[in-house]
Amino acid sequence: MPKKKPFLSLLTVVGLSMSLLAGCGSASDAKTASSESSAAASSKPVSFNFYFTGSQNVKDLWDSLEPMFEKEHPDIDVKMVYIPSGTGAEPTYDRIVAAKKAGKGSGDIDLYEDGIVTVSQGIKDGVWAQLDAKDIPNLSKVNANTMKDVNNYAIPYRSSAVVLAYDSSKVSNPPKTLDELLTWIKANPEKFAYNDPSTGGSGSSFVQTIVYKDLPEEDIHNPDPAVMEKWSAGFNTLKEIGPFVYGKGIYPKKNQGTLDLLMNGEVSMIPAWSDMVLQQLNEGLLPDTIKMQQITPGFNGGPTYLMVNEASDKKEAINTFLDFVLSPEAQAVIVNKMNGFPGIELSNMSSEVQSKFDGVAEGFRTFNIGDLGTEINKRWQSDVAAQ
Repeated sequence: MPKKKPFLSLLTVVGLSMSLLAGCGSASDAKTASSESSAAASSKPVSFNFYFTGSQNVKDLWDSLEPMFEKEHPDIDVKMVYIPSGTGAEPTYDRIVAAKKAGKGSGDIDLYEDGIVTVSQGIKDGVWAQLDAKDIPNLSKVNANTMKDVNNYAIPYRSSAVVLAYDSSKVSNPPKTLDELLTWIKANPEKFAYNDPSTGGSGSSFVQTIVYKDLPEEDIHNPDPAVMEKWSAGFNTLKEIGPFVYGKGIYPKKNQGTLDLLMNGEVSMIPAWSDMVLQQLNEGLLPDTIKMQQITPGFNGGPTYLMVNEASDKKEAINTFLDFVLSPEAQAVIVNKMNGFPGIELSNMSSEVQSKFDGVAEGFRTFNIGDLGTEINKRWQSDVAAQ
């Protein structure tokens, strides 16, 4: 052991000498060390916060897409914040607005997912960034009219259409137009059902399509309350068919309510979300005799949108992520996971994906009537449900 002490002492001396030499080093050495430290820091992934809500299938979708993206872009970290359906997404939007008013940036919410109502409200509040195909090349694959509806303030990354679902064992020649459907309802009493429009989108779509049946096409993109003066004819039609629908005027609750009636054979035809029908057919919950088709004019559908917080300082990374989400590869995952329409036009998808939407994609329409949807539900309750 005594022989080792001189060696340890020598190391100590050498160490001290090196420290002294370092202390006497030039300022450029210090700058070099500082630069290397900065470079190491800048190599860390850029992270942004993505808030989204929905059922478990929505969470499953993003749990699949996020690792796909980060494998391609290891320099970007998507921090996902899931808000389970039914727990209320309003506080998230309120945080965005509050942060803007307080001058506190994005409020740590950089990217947000929601429906057209929140898109419209955010445009009014000035919280969304306007998006451009120069920054997001795949944005050019999205239908131009759909982007025009939101003035490029949101991306419809997936969508679902309301279609006519019917039992082909009982209906051999389903209606192809809205007028033919109205005739069929009267000729087949209590064999058609639609849900209370305030409880589900398929019933809401049916009601809105009837209300806007004979109105100018541009009115389905007009949230001006003045349009309400044109609704009388549509509501008269809804009142007229009331005694001919299921139960002579019984309106089930929620989208599933009417699907249950179709499943059990109590009715032969309903308006339904295409993704719900496809999913339940795949799971064997609906008999394979259930078929779908779109009518003319088509029922309105419902895109789900992604919005970029204008106050975010991570826009470059977010745009890269959005471009990935709109790629045919990511969109194929969305179609398979959600059984819904892709956010980009079908012509950009594989023939296999396109074939999944035979008969239901044609005539697909989106409505953008803002708060008028709520007003329609109120009037339906007083004029139709209460009769």
